[in-house]
Amino acid sequence: MSTLPVIAAIDGSDDSLRALDRAVDAARRRDAPLRVAHVRQYAPWAQPDVLVAGPPDPDDDPVLDAARAHLGERDDTPAVEYAAPEGAPAVTLPRLSADAQLLVLGSRGRGGFASLLLGSSSLAAARDAECPVIVVPRPGREVQAPPLDLGAGPRVVVGLHVDSPDEATLDFAFTEAALRDARLQVIAAYPWPVQTWMTPPGQVVAPVIDEVAVASETRVLADGLLAPHRGRHPGVRADTHALPGDAAGNLVAASRDAELVVVGRHRRRLLAPARMMGSVAHAVLLHAAAPVAVVPPAPPEE
Repeated sequence: MSTLPVIAAIDGSDDSLRALDRAVDAARRRDAPLRVAHVRQYAPWAQPDVLVAGPPDPDDDPVLDAARAHLGERDDTPAVEYAAPEGAPAVTLPRLSADAQLLVLGSRGRGGFASLLLGSSSLAAARDAECPVIVVPRPGREVQAPPLDLGAGPRVVVGLHVDSPDEATLDFAFTEAALRDARLQVIAAYPWPVQTWMTPPGQVVAPVIDEVAVASETRVLADGLLAPHRGRHPGVRADTHALPGDAAGNLVAASRDAELVVVGRHRRRLLAPARMMGSVAHAVLLHAAAPVAVVPPAPPEE
């Protein structure tokens, strides 16, 4: 396993303490150290109109003190170090992720409006981090989509776009399933119903397309893409589900009672060099009932 730490980003909120517990479990599974980070955005020494005597004391942080007390109640905590960098969380957390194998944080922090489903720091971390990011939602989030019959037992769910698969996302999902001794459920969505526009303008006629054939082709393509990963993880049972409709809706529906939902992040493009989350990943972060892992894309081949 990698010796890079698992980072838990905390701010003193209940959401961040739940994320801290998840980070402990992730570090223990990976046999990795845990780094608990509190980004101090409004520290006195960071304000130009406040005069302070000497550098800040890294041990003088009530948020980290609360985290120490919280972890002191557990007997399975790995090696832990604490950090209190100063700056804006949306900028500092992605910078910290460059030296981590995983970043875990809550869906919302102490700021913002109570009705927000996703905080700005969580969104920025998932969009800009160098490592995979797990965002832990608040408990009791209801899924409005109709339930899917995916079976019982521990499950990890991953979305697969058969036209543009990302190896890093699939590799992370298989690894997580292996670490959790869980089934991996691969959701390969295909658009349905398909409509064809005919003349006169505005008239729509149903195309002569067999949905069974579309579903079968999607499943065959998905299984071909999964074959190398199944070979590297023979102990993981990976089930392919070719489902009609939009990918985000199917992944949100599959998140009910799942341990983790894994989605990929968009790759930078020549005409759009800024990092982008992607509409599917964004929607899953907003509405999934399970923790969501957002995985940076694999680097392009030379």
